[in-house]
Amino acid sequence: MPVDDAQALAPWLEAILFVADAPVDLDALARAVGGTPAQVEAGLDALEAALATRGVRLQRARGRVRMVTAPEYALAVERFLGLDLSTKLSKAALETLAIIAYRQPITRAEIDDIRGVQSSGVLRTLLARELIEEVGRLDTVGHPILYGTTFRFLEYFGLKSLDELPPLDSEEAEALFGQVPNEQAPLSRHENEEDEVSSSNA
Repeated sequence: MPVDDAQALAPWLEAILFVADAPVDLDALARAVGGTPAQVEAGLDALEAALATRGVRLQRARGRVRMVTAPEYALAVERFLGLDLSTKLSKAALETLAIIAYRQPITRAEIDDIRGVQSSGVLRTLLARELIEEVGRLDTVGHPILYGTTFRFLEYFGLKSLDELPPLDSEEAEALFGQVPNEQAPLSRHENEEDEVSSSNA
């Protein structure tokens, strides 16, 4: 197989993803085509570009990838499949989902602390809707579950990957997390220099 040529590798990956009934690990794709994960990534980038004007897209998350319907055609697909278009998430569910999306992996206790209320019921709803999933256990007393978003989450919001989550402004970040995360509000060079001066004078 043409693993050294990303453009030529793209249709091989497309064929595999087309028949897959679940998200596929990059390692599994690499084994299938006889290449490396890096070569598969390059092939997926080429495939993603080729699909840009077609009715399907790639979704990628946590080292897995799958092919899905493009969000702009979702309404026609849902009608064809007879899906319920009226089902909406509650405000509490959306709030909890936003916290998980931006802070994952995260425990229920951390979610409760951010929201200020108990979140077990909302988490059960999101799990039942397959918008979140268990992604691990925290290495501490009791080994609490760590939650993260799913491919269904990406599909629900029309995202190709978590990289497409809109950035938070300082007010939104403070509302969600109680403080502005460092990556949301990086120090300017001038502020860093002031800190260094202060430290040297201490």
